Amino acid sequence: MQKGNISVQTENIFPIIKKFLYSDHEIFLRELIANAIDATTKLKSVASRGELQGEIGDLTIEVIADKAAGTLTIRDKGIGMSEEEVNKYLNQIAISSAQEFVEKYQGEHNIIGKFGLGFYSAFMVADKVEVNTKSWRTDDAAVNWICDGNPEFSISPSEKTARGTDIVLHISKDNEEFLEDNRIEELLKKYCKFLPVAIKFGTRKETVDEGEGEKKSSKEIEVDNIINNPAPAWKRQPNELTDEDYRNFYEELYPYSYQTPMFWIHLNIDYPFNLTGILYFPKLSNSMEVQKNKIQLYCNQVYVTDEVKEIVPDFLTLLHGIIDSPDIPLNVSRSYLQSDSSVRKITGYITKKVADKLYDLFKTDRKAFEDKWKDLGVFVKYGMLSDEKFHEKAMDFALLKNVEGEFFTIEDYQKKVKEAQTDKHKRTVMLYTHNAEEHHSLLEAAKERGYDVLEFDNVIDAHFMQHLEHKLKDVTFVRVDSDTIDNLVQKDEKQESVLSEKEQETVKSVFEDLVKGKSGPTVTLKPLSPNDQPVQITRPEFIRRMKEMQALGDGGISIDDFGDMYNIVVNSNHPFVADKLLKLPEGDERSALGKHLLDLALLNQGMLKGAELSAFVKKSLQFLK
Repeated sequence: MQKGNISVQTENIFPIIKKFLYSDHEIFLRELIANAIDATTKLKSVASRGELQGEIGDLTIEVIADKAAGTLTIRDKGIGMSEEEVNKYLNQIAISSAQEFVEKYQGEHNIIGKFGLGFYSAFMVADKVEVNTKSWRTDDAAVNWICDGNPEFSISPSEKTARGTDIVLHISKDNEEFLEDNRIEELLKKYCKFLPVAIKFGTRKETVDEGEGEKKSSKEIEVDNIINNPAPAWKRQPNELTDEDYRNFYEELYPYSYQTPMFWIHLNIDYPFNLTGILYFPKLSNSMEVQKNKIQLYCNQVYVTDEVKEIVPDFLTLLHGIIDSPDIPLNVSRSYLQSDSSVRKITGYITKKVADKLYDLFKTDRKAFEDKWKDLGVFVKYGMLSDEKFHEKAMDFALLKNVEGEFFTIEDYQKKVKEAQTDKHKRTVMLYTHNAEEHHSLLEAAKERGYDVLEFDNVIDAHFMQHLEHKLKDVTFVRVDSDTIDNLVQKDEKQESVLSEKEQETVKSVFEDLVKGKSGPTVTLKPLSPNDQPVQITRPEFIRRMKEMQALGDGGISIDDFGDMYNIVVNSNHPFVADKLLKLPEGDERSALGKHLLDLALLNQGMLKGAELSAFVKKSLQFLK
């Protein structure tokens, strides 16, 4: 048996870095500025220990684009490197100086770098990279390091006199976009917007006022163009921030959003993991048509991604805001999250914080919570559907709203309707409508029987009702147009028809002839109250609900073959049917009355359209002549 070490040839590493290490070439700027931040943070640690000679001075990081020279420079005034450190950290790939520094100064400052490969991302866009660096130690000479993207490098003395490091990228021909001011500023704002050290990119014009009163004037001055906010709201303590601060930060995050958030949650935990951030509840209205991927993930204030589904449950992606954690495991390019136990703990923590916040709002000011329910309802229902722990907590604050505009918790509503709306199978029947105006006559009939009707008008509600039916076991939801009023809450009561079997067959044949050749409708006769409608349209609850679920993009059984199914229910006890219709001579007159009664039922359901609606209106006008 033979044992040994696998040999890695360094001449093969550069093609790998250029093509495969990072998912996007633009990442190089984030990595190099993250290194500059680390160098600055290290200097602060040295200074805090009293080891730095002289003043720490201005620590602003500069990004300098020189289109004529074809170079892009990242300049920091941080800890710098000696020749020995250059040899150690630049000439040995995957040796992370950040890791070594953390071990020495553990717990003092946050260091971003972990892998020691970030620097080499420069070779994705540059033919040649120069490093001019001077260590914070006054005895160490400045060093110049040059490499043109192959294993060969050169080290020579540098004329640099100021502490810190200049990384000069000689941009390659096919990456000249990274010499354009607009492109550079776009990337800086994307990746470095909240880094903890000021980052300067050129200058900008600013108008300032001079003098007072009549002598007051304004003039334009040139100032440093600082592109980042080094102290963003989520890194501050909640007791330091006002509501206005939170709203202003939301505008900073989403400058083109014209809506203000309803409220927010400030995340701040340091055990058993480090996590800070602010999550905002946007106004969702009564719709699922919202933008996801609005939560941004940061690692020590460095932007990582807005793909946070691995650490945020799907329903929480409806929220907006920022999560920042050094404990979220990233792959070498920081582009993808890696699932592990700490991620699961973070997911659970965020879910709990959101649920606790909603319950607190509900308990503290129920009226204000009810006022926000139109926007909150989609979020809460989606959460209950997709996360078991959230469902358990949300049962205390999820609301049901009836057509009278009253709100109830699920438990309270069960108690309210239990007596009047318990069917012969001992199930509590919760009646609902998707459109109170469209179902006005049905709602009036339900009210006469002492029934209460809920309002469910969102595309997610079909799923939500089925979810509650599964969880509550002895509850069923029935839409008011799914059956006749006497059968919505099934009892053992039975009504007799005033018609003989032969008369019923005659009536049925009239209406079956009217819908002959149409796919969808079926005709049934029922002995209802003489006060109920003469003809009603009902839609099977199961088929209609399945269609609504499919409309949300739910997979499963295809129900397209069922078409637009509905029942035409003829009230055999209504005087227009039992008396008037049967007394008309067989033929056109009887058929015309049947058609008019059917059209009225269709019109009541908003189903009379096109040519049939025009003909109905024309015929109705003739009655007035």
